[in-house]
Amino acid sequence: MLIYILDMFGTAVFAASGVLLAGRLRMDPFGVVVLASVTAIGGGTIRDMALGATPVFWITDTNYLWVIFITCLVSMLAIRRPRQMPWWILPVSDAIGLAVFVAIGVEKALRFGATPMVAVIMGVMTGCGGGVIRDVLAREIPMVLRTEVYATACILGGIVHTMALSANVDTSIATLAGIITTLTIRLAAIRWHLSLPTFALRH
Repeated sequence: MLIYILDMFGTAVFAASGVLLAGRLRMDPFGVVVLASVTAIGGGTIRDMALGATPVFWITDTNYLWVIFITCLVSMLAIRRPRQMPWWILPVSDAIGLAVFVAIGVEKALRFGATPMVAVIMGVMTGCGGGVIRDVLAREIPMVLRTEVYATACILGGIVHTMALSANVDTSIATLAGIITTLTIRLAAIRWHLSLPTFALRH
């Protein structure tokens, strides 16, 4: 139940990030909902399609859609009435949602018989896929392809998760270890502005 609640929280936070980007691009309400939706459930949808998990999760559980719609409405109203909000609220909330999404992706892949390597990839896809689609639709370079320590945190969290399961650690503890790893690395990157070295060709 706790994971489910955190999953809904992450869905709302990811949807809110889509709304904010749509607002910067001056999209109409339909565009806002589309950008919020692909951000929140795009990664999980790609994961389920890759695993052959049909129907995809939000078709069988429409709570995800309600969370997205309500988040869009609340976010659009809040943006029209801006208030001072600490800068770290959205990044930290995003980090929590990201860590949970990765763990859910890993667990679902393993339930479908995937190897640990594929499970890690599915975890990264669940956490980052929606943001990639969002940025592509907005004609921006996806954040995971830049220097941000984002996908790297997902990969390491997924590795810890699968290695713990391989060592016969209890599933709940392994899941928690993966979540904590992803969250800790992402929060450290936010706090100390950590980034990866860039690859650039000399002229």
